[in-house]
Amino acid sequence: MSTTATETKTIKLSIKRQENPEASSYWEEFEIPYRPNMNIISALMEIQRNPVNAKGQKTTAVTWDASCLEEVCGACSMVINGNARQSCTALVDQYQQPIKLEPMSTFPVVRDLQVDRSFMFDNLKRVQAWVPIDGTYDLGPGPRMPEKKRQIAYELSKCMSCGVCLEVCPNVNNKSKFMGAAPISQVRLFNLHPTGSMTKNERLDALMGTGGIAECGMAQNCVEACPKGIPLTTSIASMQRETTFHMFKSFFGSDHEVN
Repeated sequence: MSTTATETKTIKLSIKRQENPEASSYWEEFEIPYRPNMNIISALMEIQRNPVNAKGQKTTAVTWDASCLEEVCGACSMVINGNARQSCTALVDQYQQPIKLEPMSTFPVVRDLQVDRSFMFDNLKRVQAWVPIDGTYDLGPGPRMPEKKRQIAYELSKCMSCGVCLEVCPNVNNKSKFMGAAPISQVRLFNLHPTGSMTKNERLDALMGTGGIAECGMAQNCVEACPKGIPLTTSIASMQRETTFHMFKSFFGSDHEVN
């Protein structure tokens, strides 16, 4: 029967490990002293200080990614007891033991719990997820945004590119090139911006390409799993509408002013 950390005064972890991208994966058990209010990162740091497994055998320190430890950078995403989330805000008291830690399966494993999220970052480049500026000199104050748009943009800007939405999406897999919810939502964010909208059509063209928005099955797993509560399915629906209008304008032409 599973027990909680507070009952045992130790923390039992089962970690899926892999030496390198080509190596086979294996599970290794660890047992470390319990401290109140520990998060998963603290537990991994304890193993790093004394890399001895539950059998008392000396082993290698577990590898993982982390930076801010405040659920801002998005680097420490992993699968904890079957759920993809940020490990810095995952408290051990919340979980039944042994706590199972696995790397996200959507991305290639680098080592242990560390994955290569280049697929997501490459797609952010593909959709031009930035506001273009002319030079690095002082451009003065930027154009003002209507308050309603600003509020929407603020919610979308919370994305930390953690990759959780891609991990839980059934359409993001090794048989598909679907870019996932994060890049789609970022297109909506930067198309809302008065300066970013100057390259709106290029972003929409990218969404209409291979692996783009047409391959979304609207499973809605992404919006449920997003640690920042970003309205991802709303963004997807909005971009589906925008790409449809863009397709018709491109095909039939438009007498409206290009924007």
